[in-house]
Amino acid sequence: MLLRSRFSFSRLVYRPIHRYCFYQHRATLSTMSDTSPQSKRQKTAHKVIGTHNGTFHCDEALAVFLLRQTATYAIADLKRTRDPATLDTCDIVVDVGAVYDEAKQRFDHHQRGFTDVFGHGFNTKLSSAGLIYKHFGKEIVANRLQVPIDDPKVELLWLKMYKEFIEAIDGIDNGVSQYPADIKPLYRSRTDLSSRVGHLNPAWNQPTDAATVDARFLEASMLTGTEFFSRLDYYANAWLPARDLLVATIKESKETIDPTGRIILFNQFLPWKEHLFELESTGIVMPDVATYVVYPDETGGNWRVQAVPISPESFESRKALPEEWRGLRDDELSRASDIEGGIFIHASGFIGGNKTKDGALNLAKVSLNK
Repeated sequence: MLLRSRFSFSRLVYRPIHRYCFYQHRATLSTMSDTSPQSKRQKTAHKVIGTHNGTFHCDEALAVFLLRQTATYAIADLKRTRDPATLDTCDIVVDVGAVYDEAKQRFDHHQRGFTDVFGHGFNTKLSSAGLIYKHFGKEIVANRLQVPIDDPKVELLWLKMYKEFIEAIDGIDNGVSQYPADIKPLYRSRTDLSSRVGHLNPAWNQPTDAATVDARFLEASMLTGTEFFSRLDYYANAWLPARDLLVATIKESKETIDPTGRIILFNQFLPWKEHLFELESTGIVMPDVATYVVYPDETGGNWRVQAVPISPESFESRKALPEEWRGLRDDELSRASDIEGGIFIHASGFIGGNKTKDGALNLAKVSLNK
């Protein structure tokens, strides 16, 4: 009964999350009970999003959510059906209908011969989530950041969100294996977003009437949207500032520490590794030059010197700290390096510590010539 008081299942009216105020979504889900002629005219004027009924999946749940973050479909109603005649009355159709045609606002991916991918170096076949994100994603990102769509941050975050969030949904929905066929996983994972959306479908021995399934679909769409904006907010407010700070720090380090760019000094800790390799790959930073990164540890009392790896996931360093220091600690390390304040050098030489910034910098400088 509670669900019926919150949703109108005759037309499945699902009010959107405001583009700039995601957490108002719960309040806007309520269906107005006003039956005046003016109210009816307003409802008739709403655009309609169409998708299939029955069992739902992560891709169309997210696609519907994303559409509601656009100016065109912000207050659109939703119809869940497989009836072609009904779908033809919708303004946009996702994940059903066997047609991909942007001009007609049809975004299905199940038809024979569909092989479209996101591009920009991504080769995973698109699901309805990827299709909608490809065509509407920049607007959605710009709305969330409240910046113009041509702001450079928008494209950067649009691509980042596809890589880190959307592509996996595309791959799972299309049955694209994450691993080569000859590799058998050591364990199963059923906690990814696509699995959690799947778990919201009624079980075989639970009610599967249209109203129940439609209500579950709205819950799934809300779940995907919550996580989408959570990730986007993180990348916009934490990941992107770290990238900008790294660029500035590299420039400053070349001016004040090492003109060759081999040593980068951070005066605060930040996640740098992924950014450094991306900046190198795009030519913003000279590739294969940075050798050591010096930064304060998490306690703020001591300092670290870390060798840059040959790739983000590699344990092999471009130039590990000297072999004769590895495995040494405290006074023994200070004597071997002739640098006061020694704390440790890891046995593999990928990281070391000193009690002071100058000590950590000296470890890096001496290591360059070893």
